[in-house]
Amino acid sequence: MALEILLTNDDGIDSPGIRALYDALSAVANVTVVAPRSDQSAVGRSISHEADVFDHELGYALEGTPSDCVVAGLAELGPEPDLVVSGCNGGANLGEYVLGRSGTISAAVEAAFFDVPAIATSLYVPATGDRSFDEIVLEAESFAEATRITSFLAEHALETAIFEHAAYLNVNVPMPDGAPADVEITRPSKRYEMDATMNDGSIRLRDRVWEEMDPESISDPPGTDRHAIVNGRISISPLTAPHTTNHHETLEHLVERYRSRRR
Repeated sequence: MALEILLTNDDGIDSPGIRALYDALSAVANVTVVAPRSDQSAVGRSISHEADVFDHELGYALEGTPSDCVVAGLAELGPEPDLVVSGCNGGANLGEYVLGRSGTISAAVEAAFFDVPAIATSLYVPATGDRSFDEIVLEAESFAEATRITSFLAEHALETAIFEHAAYLNVNVPMPDGAPADVEITRPSKRYEMDATMNDGSIRLRDRVWEEMDPESISDPPGTDRHAIVNGRISISPLTAPHTTNHHETLEHLVERYRSRRR
């Protein structure tokens, strides 16, 4: 039986990253694409009650979110997949704080609730010289490293017990730089530095972590995803969903105090 993959993203179905993954994954699997019709970056696990669907040369384009696409693909539009792949996102998805914010990762989390293993792949695009991230044009060849590792994982991970311990893999990949990059198994960075400033009646939100990705000054410790990626290594974080709970007697004592007030 051929491997069945449901492929989605959050950059939109016409982005170069999903095209690159589609071409690569099609060499090892039957690929069904259900992806947003337009850019849905940073929408998290937003879900729609209804989303128009359009035929596309790659598959199906939904007027909706990445989570919409996963639900639609699993429940209606595609064959039952062995694996959901989300990406390749143009821009890294690193750290604990992006896990609920990123549309790319949220698609993988949505798959996990259906008990379908998933891989979310993102490309780290460093600013160079005077050019900001938004000014860097990504071509098909920009995703060569990302397609290499994602195809390998898609083809071989299901043969192992990886997904008995992880619901999905968050994969962040550097830009191609000659020889294939080394791989590091990581944990999400805990660093979080958001702030906001008021200017003429408008609030500007600033993600300072995103802006500070200099390998010489990065403060994330070894073993974290951000530390690996800025040092030129592929980061793979095996993650679980849904989120676990920690039962602790301290909370039990607090609940007992509340109960005593009700008596």
